[in-house]
Amino acid sequence: MKIVKIKAAGLRGCTPEGGWANEIKPQDCVHTLVAVFTDEGITGWGSVFTNDGLVQAALQVLEPLYVGENPQEPERVSEKLHANTFWMGRGGTITHTISGIDIAMWDILGKTTGQPVGRLLGGCYRNRVLPYASLLMRKPGALAEHLIAIREQGFRAFKIGWGPFGRQSDAMDEQIVRAAREAVGSEALLMVDAGGSDAFWHRSFKWAVRTARMLADFGVYWFEEPLPPDNLSNYVLLRQNSPLPIAGGEVLTRRQSFVPWLQGRALDIVQPDVTKVGGISEERRIAWMAEENGIRFIPHGWNTAVGLAADLHLASASRDTDMVEYLTGSPFIDDIVENKWQLDDNGMLVVPNGPGLGISLNLDAVEKYTGQRFSSS
Repeated sequence: MKIVKIKAAGLRGCTPEGGWANEIKPQDCVHTLVAVFTDEGITGWGSVFTNDGLVQAALQVLEPLYVGENPQEPERVSEKLHANTFWMGRGGTITHTISGIDIAMWDILGKTTGQPVGRLLGGCYRNRVLPYASLLMRKPGALAEHLIAIREQGFRAFKIGWGPFGRQSDAMDEQIVRAAREAVGSEALLMVDAGGSDAFWHRSFKWAVRTARMLADFGVYWFEEPLPPDNLSNYVLLRQNSPLPIAGGEVLTRRQSFVPWLQGRALDIVQPDVTKVGGISEERRIAWMAEENGIRFIPHGWNTAVGLAADLHLASASRDTDMVEYLTGSPFIDDIVENKWQLDDNGMLVVPNGPGLGISLNLDAVEKYTGQRFSSS
């Protein structure tokens, strides 16, 4: 089997708010679908957390390296793409694009062998995973209403992030968390994401320590990105002084970037994003490193249905990973699949057990959001 071409198309029209300082708009593209076509008519799907213009440019650079390659060997081919683009900005657009290609190759490998990706990764520890509903923070009243509506959909775990948190006052932060806890109830898991990877995040180590103690009073499960994402030394100190787990790592790419964070014990929970870190091949190596260093691996999943499917398979094949992020209200997750995601009575998601990623894309919806028509093969 050989790769004959790769096609990419950006998702637009319903891009959800990110809470960023320079807020994204519905027509902005931050997620790009990738289709890897083979000479045997089998197509694999991937997803990239990057603007489609950048992905298209990266594909032009990578084309001489992937055309004619065997997509049934995703780890080797992905490593070839990494190794031959070492001088072109490793960790940036090219690495993000390789992520989508790698996910698509694992999808192809599963389709050609008739096995789900999780089994190909070494075996499945679980067939259901707890999704946590991920949504933006708002003022306390509006946030509580939103959380109650999400809870009524069956979710049992919730992450609130960005918005006014850490951007107005300590009093507002506490009001937001109090309202959230009252809305979801005492038994639900509640996580807080400060959004420290926002542009020019200004909050300090001491703010993070004080805030962590406040969050612990409300039974918050973890505190995510409370500091700028490059401040390794302060993350180490924060983790040592925080009464609740510290999570982060979504902006890091390539397994090598995670080594000092994992070996330095800077995080309790590491959150690589499969659509930018280098794909499934790279993320599972990070998951192994995390386990070896006593750190929990829970994927970052603010992306697409393809990314969610990859996360579910990674979670199924990782011994201690029983949660995935579910971006609520995004048609790029909810609408582009043929079979809608369904929570069971316990608020769990079933890991797709069909060949490859185990999902079928709704190509009419894909065309609606990308403006391009893909083959159904």
